[in-house]
Amino acid sequence: MTDSADTPSFRLAYVPGVTPAKWVRVWEERLPDVPLALLQTSPAEAADRLREGAADAAFVRLPVDRAVFSAIPLYTETTVVVVPKDHVFTAAEEVTLGDLADEVVLHPLDDVLDWETLPGEAAFERPATTADAIELVAAGIGVLAVPQSLARLHHRRDLTYRTLAEAPQSAVALCWPEDATTDLVEDFIGIVRGRTVNSTRGRAGQAPAGAERDGGRRAAPSGDARRAAGSGSGSRGRAGSAKGGAKSGGGKGGARGSARGGAQGNAKGGSVRRGSGGRPGRRS
Repeated sequence: MTDSADTPSFRLAYVPGVTPAKWVRVWEERLPDVPLALLQTSPAEAADRLREGAADAAFVRLPVDRAVFSAIPLYTETTVVVVPKDHVFTAAEEVTLGDLADEVVLHPLDDVLDWETLPGEAAFERPATTADAIELVAAGIGVLAVPQSLARLHHRRDLTYRTLAEAPQSAVALCWPEDATTDLVEDFIGIVRGRTVNSTRGRAGQAPAGAERDGGRRAAPSGDARRAAGSGSGSRGRAGSAKGGAKSGGGKGGARGSARGGAQGNAKGGSVRRGSGGRPGRRS
């Protein structure tokens, strides 16, 4: 394991579509003396940067080689289809894979979605990048399926997007080499997991504020401290009872189910209808 004292800064790589700003702000508050360097990288190059030691950790898109890397899954993105603003798909809030059957669906070489079978009709050539594919969508050549964050990243005033149901989705994770879990990596893991600055699962050797240590063990609390702790536990117990009572009513779940059913009904009501207008040309 590399000692974090030998690392002058923490190098964090991230793939397009990931916005690490909120975690960077917490890092700067907690470790102001340790610069954090951000390195944008392509999904294909992220693993190589970690293997080569060019980055200490990275926000990547799954899957990764779990024999080499440790990873903490963070969230799964909604998949959307990017279309011109005057496209027929804009009449609905959600599009299905079946709706793409008559569309030219662009498939860039850096696509991050794991398709078993690409829907629609293939274009003459595969664009090199997602950015290139966006340009082709704007030119009326076809449509593009991407994670929602990439649709936002490549936003254009003449394009929009709709949720694409039944499509594969992309999951984002924090990843680092398993054999290089340094103290700084542990610090960043704690930030991403939402641990407080006083968490005992933070960097090794950092005790919670106010804790006294004797021979590696925390000093026993005084009688006043024990009484205060007992009072706090009682409050937590009462709060837990109240929370349990609220959940047992089932009102919240029922409301959510009703809202979801209504939203789905509206989405189905706005299903895509194809007009008789012409479409961009494709190979006959």
